[in-house]
Amino acid sequence: MRWPNHAVETVRPSRFFPPFCPWAECSAHRSRGKGFQRHGYYKKRTSCVRIPRFYCLTCKRTCSRQTFSTTYYLKRPELLLWTAAGLVACSAHRQIARSFHCSKTSITRMAERLGRHALLFQARALAFLPPLSEAVVHDHFEAFIGRQDHALGIGTAVGANSRFVYDLDPAPHRGSGRRPDRKLDVPMKAQVSRPYVTSIRRTLRALISHVSGATTLVLKADGRQDYHAAIREEGLGSRIEMRAYPNPVRGPKGSPRSPEALRRDRAMAPTDSLHHMYRHSCADHKRETIAFGRRLESIVGRGFLMAVWKNFIKSRSDKRRDRSTPAMQVELTDAPWRWERILSRRLFPQRGTLPQSWVRLYEKRWSRGLPELKRKQAA
Repeated sequence: MRWPNHAVETVRPSRFFPPFCPWAECSAHRSRGKGFQRHGYYKKRTSCVRIPRFYCLTCKRTCSRQTFSTTYYLKRPELLLWTAAGLVACSAHRQIARSFHCSKTSITRMAERLGRHALLFQARALAFLPPLSEAVVHDHFEAFIGRQDHALGIGTAVGANSRFVYDLDPAPHRGSGRRPDRKLDVPMKAQVSRPYVTSIRRTLRALISHVSGATTLVLKADGRQDYHAAIREEGLGSRIEMRAYPNPVRGPKGSPRSPEALRRDRAMAPTDSLHHMYRHSCADHKRETIAFGRRLESIVGRGFLMAVWKNFIKSRSDKRRDRSTPAMQVELTDAPWRWERILSRRLFPQRGTLPQSWVRLYEKRWSRGLPELKRKQAA
């Protein structure tokens, strides 16, 4: 996978030149235009380093070296790396803010920026991915949005051998919580019907695009009937080999597992391990917590941040001596990466090909509109 080793801030001003125009409306954004010419420089308030500016000869707009950095518009850019490390280490936004003496809302905005960057970085990694040759294990991670009767299932597709996270897809649905104000919610008929089937269908389309023409995709899943419905409705049965591992009835806690339970746990171990990591390493997914997510895009964005960390930084196993990462197993990288390299360049959504569901996540068009605040009239 082609990706720079050093941050754009470390490039000398005399050697840096914009690779493309950062403005999405410009024709030189996706292809080479008429070029650039230098347009002076400026200095930050927190640093005396001169940042060069450039003038696009195609759209007649200006940009700078900072435009191509992930810390653009940040008053405290040094917090971005520590925020990324804290979010995958089970730190809540208020805890990170107290540690670095900043506002909680600053960490929240950085978390949203990191989620969008991780989404685009995952899309770029999939563009360099070799043809898919291993089996894929798929299951939904259950969470909730704001309150427990607004449930959210996050479809996770993980490689059976490499443990590489290939896809994340949300499936919001009605939860089982009881609240007296549930009658004020949007009725079920107004919501998307069969959200799990729709989510599985989107994931299968994305996975099949990485499979060579004559090869079938081996999909391992639980005994949920939504998988068979998704394959049957879209006519994907000829391209997918479905292997179901239903969850059998288990005995009391601590009792020996049955052969059926052992067979299911071994087959679904990649997704089970990922879901346990989500519960353990994300403060908003604890069983008893006040750090729950308030917005679908923020929850899934943090999931993409965890996926990038697991794919490129974390080793496949903490118990074994094998320090290789899942990205090394699928031949994307040859060594473990660090957050400094993943956040070395800013990514632009218009320069890549994103699935429509990921575009909705990036542009925050998935969640329902919040109700208007009703203020009391003065007497």
